[in-house]
Amino acid sequence: MRAADVLVVGAGPAGAATAILLAEQGLAVTVLERGPRARPKVCGEYLSPEAGRVLDRLGALKVLDAGGAVALAGMRITAPDGTVLTGRYGAVGGFRPYREQAIGVSRATLDGALLDRVRAQPVDLYLGVRVTDVVVEHGDVVGVVGVDGAGARVEMRARVVVAADGRASAIAHALGCRHPHRLARMALVTYVVGVPDCRDVGEIFVDPPDYAILNPLAPDRVNLSLVVPLAHAVPWRSRLEDFFAARVKQLPHLARRLACARRVAPLSSMGPLAYRVTPPREGGVLFVGDAAGFYDPFTGEGIFTALRSAELAADTLVTALRADDVSAAALAAYGRARRAAFADKERVTRALQALIGRRRLANLAARWLAARPRLLDTLLGVIGDYVPPRALPRLLLS
Repeated sequence: MRAADVLVVGAGPAGAATAILLAEQGLAVTVLERGPRARPKVCGEYLSPEAGRVLDRLGALKVLDAGGAVALAGMRITAPDGTVLTGRYGAVGGFRPYREQAIGVSRATLDGALLDRVRAQPVDLYLGVRVTDVVVEHGDVVGVVGVDGAGARVEMRARVVVAADGRASAIAHALGCRHPHRLARMALVTYVVGVPDCRDVGEIFVDPPDYAILNPLAPDRVNLSLVVPLAHAVPWRSRLEDFFAARVKQLPHLARRLACARRVAPLSSMGPLAYRVTPPREGGVLFVGDAAGFYDPFTGEGIFTALRSAELAADTLVTALRADDVSAAALAAYGRARRAAFADKERVTRALQALIGRRRLANLAARWLAARPRLLDTLLGVIGDYVPPRALPRLLLS
């Protein structure tokens, strides 16, 4: 086995995508994944239309289509006062999605498809290895330390380490880059059946301080995610099932939508959702996907951000490795590319958070958008990652 150019820690969407793209460029890639196989994760399981482009590039889109992924033609949003907005994915102002649909698919299916694509590459894949620390020499990250499935210590080295080990990234923590965020929310996730006509659009119910999402994953299986202030849920941490049931009843439009539904899975929780990750001072390391930070799932950017950040990381790493320069200065190109790709969307997300966090503003915005369906489709294009946010002012005036 030749020495690795890149050691990717984590084989979820971000890590798998990074490994595939680098291997296709002829680089020697090693992937470490703590789990023995793809496994369920707390997730809304929604992929924006632009995520389909990256998945097609990775060779996984056809597999997901054949495996029963649900095509979502748009989103239906219900405001606190009952105003309903239905937006569709499609061409807007010269911008067109890769396909005119988002995707509802379980994380186990998505992660499994991407892991199969990793296995199809000349990649050294190690499952059941939990990374616990990094190896730093002369100011650069040169490897990682971990534990294998038998409890034995493992140390692996490479010219570059890619941290794709998720929101609880051991690498970000070891380098002192992970920080709390003032937006403190918790997600409660389960699955339901029996929701009538929940097949071809995702549904969002806004009722401050909460919101809920229904995301169809199969003809009669729907991901139900409820996002609430963390401070409201913490006193109920030993009785989250009771808290969840009561909270759903307090969202009247959601409760009516679920009147005939039946839960078919235990409740999972995750919180706090938001956290910040600052760029590492060391060379030889990049953060991709949730290891690079997370804000809020309302606009469903998580998986697309993971896939797109993998593309950006691969571009930076190919250039840096061919120049034999993996210093922090050389790898800073990745941070600049991330800001260019995501900063405007993050500002839109924060603006939407301000709206959905206030009942009166949420109702006013919903009524205003209801009278402007073209504008609603434009906003959905921004949320769906194919309309650049900077185009909004021009499209608003057109």
